[in-house]
Amino acid sequence: MEAYAVLKVIWWLLLGVLFMGIGIMIGQDMGVGTSLRYLGRTDRERRAVLNMIGPHWDGNQVWFILGGGAIFAAFPTVYATLFSGLYIVMLLLLWSMIIRPLGFEYRSKLDSPRWRERWDWALFLSGFIPMLVFGTAIGNALRGFPFRFNEIMQSFYPHGFGFYTLFNPFSVLIGGGMAVALSLYQAGAMVSLRSEGLILARAKRMMRAAAVLAMVIFTIGGIWLSQLNGYAPSGTIDPAMPANPLASSAIMAKGAWLHNFFTHPALFIVPILVYIALLAGSWFTRRNRPQWAWWSGAIAWMATIGTLGAAMFPILAPSYVNIDQSLTVWNASSSPRTLAWMLGFALVFIPLILFYTGWAFRVMRGKIRPEDIAQRDKKGEESY
Repeated sequence: MEAYAVLKVIWWLLLGVLFMGIGIMIGQDMGVGTSLRYLGRTDRERRAVLNMIGPHWDGNQVWFILGGGAIFAAFPTVYATLFSGLYIVMLLLLWSMIIRPLGFEYRSKLDSPRWRERWDWALFLSGFIPMLVFGTAIGNALRGFPFRFNEIMQSFYPHGFGFYTLFNPFSVLIGGGMAVALSLYQAGAMVSLRSEGLILARAKRMMRAAAVLAMVIFTIGGIWLSQLNGYAPSGTIDPAMPANPLASSAIMAKGAWLHNFFTHPALFIVPILVYIALLAGSWFTRRNRPQWAWWSGAIAWMATIGTLGAAMFPILAPSYVNIDQSLTVWNASSSPRTLAWMLGFALVFIPLILFYTGWAFRVMRGKIRPEDIAQRDKKGEESY
């Protein structure tokens, strides 16, 4: 395989790593916002929960930036085509996530139950909506997008791509539902690491329920996917071809998303790993091993996104308006020089991000109790 084709595959893998980072790190923070009113029944309990992720939530947003930046630089045709068509997704993510820092910073500024109640709901929305929208967008990648290209390779959506087309039952229930379920599990695991008493008991119950929900959704999604029209490249393919969505062909057929699994049966290990990880996480939860439960949730996220990648490769963005203009790893990438330079930067900065993230979690480890919040208030120390 030529070096250019190898670079394309490497960046496809790195893109998957970045999506895993979004799911694991941002997912746990969003899940805490979604479950805040369940995990904390009193004001001090909720403040304790918020302070568990307080030192990390804003730093974890870097994974969203890295994911969008990687698509822009490594697969610019995908970025230009989808980010304009998924404008509703972009706006919903921005609007909901703008509320998030406001909730953290302003919730405890006034000692008013009504004031804090409203910000609790704002934190719920800013946690639930982004994960639902993130999963729904990925779910749409399996259904396909209504775009096509003209003779000068300008993409457009001849029939539009409105709210009801985007938020279809499959994408919302399978994509969005799975993302929300895994985020709740990961949030419970994070809170279990840093809580005691009633908050810990609630976090464990939520983790077990979220694990069961995720497995049910994943199973239904697999059955539904086998009956869904999938996409696959056809004809002679040159993996080292220049970026040109007009110079490839594809087919659409029922169950085509499972083609890679049946062609390479070893890939079935990836979806099976989702069940193993979630079952193991529930077992570790009952055995009071929150660290292992957290890593089980992280593996479940990795296996879920890995399953999606294994099913779709080399398709990145299928088009059901013009199947032959579907975007793939081969026909939508940047130049060899761009991919090579970016790979050099990625080999430096991704390990650096992982290192400082791990260091920050280690430094900020320890239990946070509602009583600690009361003590901080008496001392005049700042907290969420």
